[in-house]
Amino acid sequence: MKPQLLVALGVAASLAACSLAPVYKTPATAPPAAAYKEAGDWQPAQPADAQPRGSWWSTYRDSQLDALEGQVTASNQNLKAAFARLEQARAQMRLMRANYFPTVTGAVSGTRTKSSLNSPVHSAVKPRTQNDLVLESDLSYEIDVFGRVRNSVAAARASAQASAADLAVIDLSMHSEVAMDYFTLRSEDAQQVLLDQTVSEYGQALELAQNLYNGGAAPLADVAQAQAQLETARTQAEDVRLRRAQTEHAIAVLVDQPASKFRLEPKPLPLDAAPPSIDAGLPSVLLERRPDVAGAERRVAASNASIGVARAAYFPVFSLSAALGFESTHGFSLIDAPSSLWALGSGAVMTLFDGGRRRATTDQARAAYDEQVANYRNTVTTAYSEVEDWLAALRQLERESVSEAAAVAATTTELEQANYRYKAGAATYLEVVIAENASLAAQLSAADIQVRRMNASVLLVKALGGGWDDRVPADKVARR
Repeated sequence: MKPQLLVALGVAASLAACSLAPVYKTPATAPPAAAYKEAGDWQPAQPADAQPRGSWWSTYRDSQLDALEGQVTASNQNLKAAFARLEQARAQMRLMRANYFPTVTGAVSGTRTKSSLNSPVHSAVKPRTQNDLVLESDLSYEIDVFGRVRNSVAAARASAQASAADLAVIDLSMHSEVAMDYFTLRSEDAQQVLLDQTVSEYGQALELAQNLYNGGAAPLADVAQAQAQLETARTQAEDVRLRRAQTEHAIAVLVDQPASKFRLEPKPLPLDAAPPSIDAGLPSVLLERRPDVAGAERRVAASNASIGVARAAYFPVFSLSAALGFESTHGFSLIDAPSSLWALGSGAVMTLFDGGRRRATTDQARAAYDEQVANYRNTVTTAYSEVEDWLAALRQLERESVSEAAAVAATTTELEQANYRYKAGAATYLEVVIAENASLAAQLSAADIQVRRMNASVLLVKALGGGWDDRVPADKVARR
């Protein structure tokens, strides 16, 4: 390379030290509380490990759930699409980064021409037919005096980091959805067992009422009530089968399996099942754990850098160009020293009038920055609210489970006594029907509270950021 070009590149490097982007600072948000308000004096149902990291679903100690979560990681199409978007963002970052370097092109051309005798450049001492062989390399380079290139790279890098956080958000969402669908399925299995047993018992009650009626010891109304109660229970049992099938199909989609081939064997949720202990930690740590918060903050940084790109349009764009090669009329002398050529130049281009285009672009960039700041602050506020929501849900549902267990025990006793009195002729069948309905409703309510507790614990894990690893430096997220 010619010394003149080396000097020019050195001058360019010394000039490229200015940036028109505002100095970036993470937008301020309301300071976090010392502790979560809804944590209160809530005591977890069971002792367990500290706050979840990585494969957080393993804290539920269910091998079938672990297997399904593994299939989500390997096969879920939403995750694959998010990863493809991340790869696009990384490629865009590399594309912007390439502008740090000069562009070098090579060209080979050969022409053979015959000039006109009437041409003003015709010379009698030169042959009319000539060859022109050229072997040339060209270099072009933008001198980043006002930081347009550097801010473009910074914006692309922050966008790639935001895409990495988006991937983590979707990963957490898909795994959470599988866990909730799985616990819902197991609860539906438990409800199915309960309702099938109830249908059998109601069938026996109908048979008893029919026998008493045939013997003249009971009115026809008792038979009608027993029949209606049986059919209602059958309807409920079939409805649970429908809901279970739909839940199973939803899980099939999440693990990318055809619903027509996917099947999970019934596995009722045990009556004493309870969610594991989850340490919510401190509110001050939440923003480091939530991938959606990280993604929102990175989008603010990208918008901040884009302001610098927009402002750089007000200033000239400086460039260097160079050419080096050979030119000859004959191939055997093409690369001889006398055939060599070179050129070195520089230039500057500046827009003098654009009808307000640059001002509008800059205003748009500033407005986009303000939008991302608002989105970031809203994401932070939402994050705190979601944790408080599910802490409150777990605390209250635990209390509900205790009172509902007492209701189940009481209605069971009431039903036993009602049956004794009816068989002894001391009570009408209506009393038995009321007791049976109350007992069934209490048991179904207990099953509902149980699955809500399990799902609330999953949603608390999700609200806390799941397996998000805040230990990875932000500038390395897009390169993992």
